[in-house]
Amino acid sequence: MPTEPRMVFLGFGKYARADKIFALEPIRGEDRGEGRRTRVWVEGIGTPVIASRTERTILGDMGQGNAAQAFVIDEALDLAGRLAAAVDAGRVDLGDLGRRARHLLEAATRAAAEADQG
Repeated sequence: MPTEPRMVFLGFGKYARADKIFALEPIRGEDRGEGRRTRVWVEGIGTPVIASRTERTILGDMGQGNAAQAFVIDEALDLAGRLAAAVDAGRVDLGDLGRRARHLLEAATRAAAEADQG
C-alpha cells in the first residue's frame, strides 16, 4: 500500500517533501541566527531553502533519527583526534578542550531527548 509523501516543517511556514530533500547543511558563524539554522537543498529548487530548525531536527522529522545521532559520534571522534594530536605535540589547551567537551555533551543530551520524543 503506497504511503503519501511526508511533509517536513522547516520553520516560518516553510515545508518540503521529505523525499525531495537531498542535502542539509548547518549554518555556522555569523551567518547563523535570527531564524537561520540550516540550509536545505530540495529537488527542483536551485538555491537552498533557509530553515529555522536544526539539521538534526529535520532529519528526525524525515525519519532519519539514526543519521542525526551520527553527528554526535563524528564530533566525539573529532574531539578525541584533536586531543591525541595536542598531547603528542605537548600542547593541550584545557580551556578549549573543556568548551568542546561541554558542546559535545550538550549535543548528545539534545540528540537523546529528541530521540525520546520521536
